[in-house]
Amino acid sequence: MFTTVKSSKRRIITSLSILSLAVSLGACGGGSSDTTTSTPDGGSEGTSTALNPPLEGNVALTGAGASFPAPLYQNWFVQLNKAVPQLQVNYQSVGSGAGVEQFTTGTVDFGASDVAMTDEEIAKVDKGVILLPVTAGSIVMAYNLPGVEGLKLTREAYVGIFNGTITKWNDPKIAEANPDVELPDEAITVVHRSDGSGTTGVFTKHLSSISEEWEPTIGQGKSVAWPTDKGTFIGGKGNEGVTASIQQNKWSIGYIEYGYAKNNELAMAALENESGNFIEPTDEAASATLDAVILPENLRAFITDPEGDDSYPIVTYTWILAYETYDDPQKAIAVETMIQYALTEGQEQSVDLGYVALPPSVREKVAAAADVISGDYEIKLN
Repeated sequence: MFTTVKSSKRRIITSLSILSLAVSLGACGGGSSDTTTSTPDGGSEGTSTALNPPLEGNVALTGAGASFPAPLYQNWFVQLNKAVPQLQVNYQSVGSGAGVEQFTTGTVDFGASDVAMTDEEIAKVDKGVILLPVTAGSIVMAYNLPGVEGLKLTREAYVGIFNGTITKWNDPKIAEANPDVELPDEAITVVHRSDGSGTTGVFTKHLSSISEEWEPTIGQGKSVAWPTDKGTFIGGKGNEGVTASIQQNKWSIGYIEYGYAKNNELAMAALENESGNFIEPTDEAASATLDAVILPENLRAFITDPEGDDSYPIVTYTWILAYETYDDPQKAIAVETMIQYALTEGQEQSVDLGYVALPPSVREKVAAAADVISGDYEIKLN
């Protein structure tokens, strides 16, 4: 028993078809391929004339982590390099789990995660940690059902799909909310992340918050044991891998970041929210969700089941993980410069790539938190 507790013409976004220029901006450990990107179609050039960091020669920063914001970050860092040629930033999309690990061991200059680090994780970092939410986005349920548009999923239905108790597309629990849709008599293929993923962490935290049955059976975290004995489950590495698997497998459904679905023109289900309304994933719906959440002083906010008639139910901030102290003062200046760009010109590019621009009040909090990294640079938002 389920108990409530509280639309491909483009290729996969991380293949960077919407980001036409691939630039190598330095090397980073971890063994994955490096990708950097140019302005997306219709995006801002991000001239950033206000940036004038006191850098003494060329400075290179390396970062690694979440695939959720990777297309946005990669675009930012190319545009930042155009504005400040002596500053180069290389970012690797390796997943939140690996990003936190590399940040903790100090093999990168910054990390990135869709799940804020816990107190226990922070305690392992000798240089201290500053969590900086620099963008936000929705996690959507994208599907590949030829001829089916406007799919609606109740909370009971989408929990059932992902816990393996609903295995056919014409199951009554799906059909009831879609009386005008001819659902196929086909087995559901569930696509999930195969790597340690902040997207999975956010997704399973939401499922745990709305279903009493989810937590004791599958639970929540960057990696979980999917019920492969109950249905057809396949894994994909990164949001890009899940996107590819959905595209390649008819009758499939999977959870990915909104920008990947939007830019690959994948169909996305409208999900039932806490108020009982079916909400399509849109920029406006995600903004409505953020408006309903107060970001605390430590900048860690877990949006598990937002209130509000118009709120989309699965929205998350995503964080850049910075050190409180850097041995190289030039890198400290470079990190603050990077954050300033992200909070100013960078926000103008967010919506074009399927992300949510941060409210001004949040930008101010993030700027204040990051401005302690270097005593030789002041972050300015105006």
